[in-house]
Amino acid sequence: MAMFVHVTSAANAPRIRRSGIWAASHGQGDVRGVYCFPVLPSYTLTHQWLRELARFGGRGGLVAVHVRLDDDEDVLVGHYADQARHTQSTVPAAEAVRRIAALDDPRGWEVFVPRAIRPREVHRIRTAPQVAGWRYRPDAHGTRPCTCFGCRVRGGYGARRLRERLPHPLDGPPPPVRVLLAGLAAAGDPGDPAALREALHWFGMRRKGPLDRLTRLAAHPDPGVREDLVWAVAGWSTPGVGELLDALADDVHAEVREAVEAVRESE
Repeated sequence: MAMFVHVTSAANAPRIRRSGIWAASHGQGDVRGVYCFPVLPSYTLTHQWLRELARFGGRGGLVAVHVRLDDDEDVLVGHYADQARHTQSTVPAAEAVRRIAALDDPRGWEVFVPRAIRPREVHRIRTAPQVAGWRYRPDAHGTRPCTCFGCRVRGGYGARRLRERLPHPLDGPPPPVRVLLAGLAAAGDPGDPAALREALHWFGMRRKGPLDRLTRLAAHPDPGVREDLVWAVAGWSTPGVGELLDALADDVHAEVREAVEAVRESE
């Protein structure tokens, strides 16, 4: 029997004892399942995912759930970066343990069981120190953090101070609203498209904004400005966004209509 460890919130422990580990919906594509890691001789490597998962919370801290699987059961194994490239391998559970144990550096590797874990397969649940492992990615300590839109964790501890200290040239933090509105006014009427699109780029990083000051851009003669307006306000919680998108959904330019359609599909 192959032994693995699954890290989860301590609040889930009573349910796991009763009914096992539920298959997560954020699996490999459309496949639901459970992420885990082999139990290795090294405690630090076995629990390497603790600090990274702790960044996303967990009521009462995190616990390590040890599970036993049949050696011949098929699982997916690979580095977490291979998941996006769909290059992880399907192998028996025992082979997954062997492959990871043989690596010089198994940090960032993972095993995915494409099903739920049954209660009888739960070997034990134990508390684990929250200081083991890496954060963000292996070897991230000592390197300059990236504050681009794709890398940053919105709402993470110290995230705002980090973006202010290391602003990204394209991804912010965005200038204050008064600066952006001054840029819109300076662009003229109907306005220089390049200046307007730059301002809309920054407005799109905000959660809400002065919608009444941007509505006039829905009639701008440049379709690129109207399309960028769609993307800028799509994530706002400001009242009136839905009505503005409804108007742009009937735009004469196909790319503007397609932008509205893409926004509506993602809601």
